[in-house]
Amino acid sequence: MYKQPGFSLIELMVVLVIMGVLAAMIAPKFMDRPDEARVIAAQQDIAATVQGLKMYRLDNLDYPSTEQGLQALVSKPALAPVPGNWKRGGYLDRLPKDPWGHPYLYLRPGRHGDIDVFSYGADGLAGGESNDADIGNWML
Repeated sequence: MYKQPGFSLIELMVVLVIMGVLAAMIAPKFMDRPDEARVIAAQQDIAATVQGLKMYRLDNLDYPSTEQGLQALVSKPALAPVPGNWKRGGYLDRLPKDPWGHPYLYLRPGRHGDIDVFSYGADGLAGGESNDADIGNWML
């Protein structure tokens, strides 16, 4: 009879244990990347929205009110104070949602300055830590 060469069960188990240890050491480094990318995307959206608000202020001498909200950057507000020099076409093409699917929030006057544009993070609730932490223009 001809004996076929192959791996023993012990050799296969040793290889699987080594691969498991390597995966346990390397995987956590890559698992945080999507969360970091969402935070960076939120910061970029907030920065772009703040730039739109600054352009609105240059044209209309003041920021939109909290009641008018960020929608004032996309369509001309009907609520008082109605802007006299609202730019045709708006200041943003569309209002982005944060990377977790929630709308960005806006306050005028803000708690941290003239205006606050912010997201409550992954949990959608005020406060929090890590991915649930608030992200706002005062942090940029």
